[in-house]
Amino acid sequence: MLNYAIEDLLPETGLCTLEIDGAVARLTLTREDVFNALNIQLISEIISLLEWTKERSVGERGSLHDSAGNPFLRVIVISGAGKHFCAGADINMMRDAGAKSAEENRADSERLDRLFNSLWAHPCFTIGKVQGVALGGGAGLIACMDHVIVEPRTRIALSEGKLGILPAVIGPYVYRKVGSAEFRRLAMLAGRIGSEESLRIGLVNQMVDSLDDSELSIIDEIMTTGPMAVTEAKRLALNFDRWTGTDEELRRWTLDKTSEMRGSEEGQEGLASFLEKRSPNWNQE
Repeated sequence: MLNYAIEDLLPETGLCTLEIDGAVARLTLTREDVFNALNIQLISEIISLLEWTKERSVGERGSLHDSAGNPFLRVIVISGAGKHFCAGADINMMRDAGAKSAEENRADSERLDRLFNSLWAHPCFTIGKVQGVALGGGAGLIACMDHVIVEPRTRIALSEGKLGILPAVIGPYVYRKVGSAEFRRLAMLAGRIGSEESLRIGLVNQMVDSLDDSELSIIDEIMTTGPMAVTEAKRLALNFDRWTGTDEELRRWTLDKTSEMRGSEEGQEGLASFLEKRSPNWNQE
């Protein structure tokens, strides 16, 4: 196994940045001149940073620290610089799609799918800070994150239908987030919805007057939770989503999973710290 370390060089990027602060990574889209629209370069750069952070997460490594004693990652905060979070697919990329072959368009779609799936399945707890608009692929990013914070003025749309296309690649993630009926309605209307409606249907989780430091209380809360338990909770949900066996088989599987986690190093530490009335080793600050 490679000796992944937090001090390893980050992938080179020009349209987004990644800052590390202890166990928290902050990924910022910096293409603000075009409202952080997703072009091939930005999509590829985000994927590379998500993969880099995944490999250096507690959930992936199974350890709180790397070999140098630096904390592995537990939280990723994603935001967009400038006026808007993400205006969706870049207009030039959309225009060029008409001249591409079916194979080339499929490759573009596969790149987008890799972006959303990498975010959806990331072992860290992911927080989105969303201002302005989040359209098309921007709404897809929202649907893939664990906790999304918006401003009262934020507007979100599955806007693909306005262009005569479908929110197919982002569809599974939005569908899981809001359910069948709401996904169908949003995909057909393709119009922008406000923060209050987004909150009501479960597309976002929190509305604040200002995004400044709005994530800090969520980070504090997640730091009290076992980091492996966070990652395993995501895997638990994925197993429920994909379950094809019987109810009885599911019940037996959950019993096995509970026993596995209770017997794990983190589970034993959590139970011991509770009985000894002390903080667990993952919550020492």
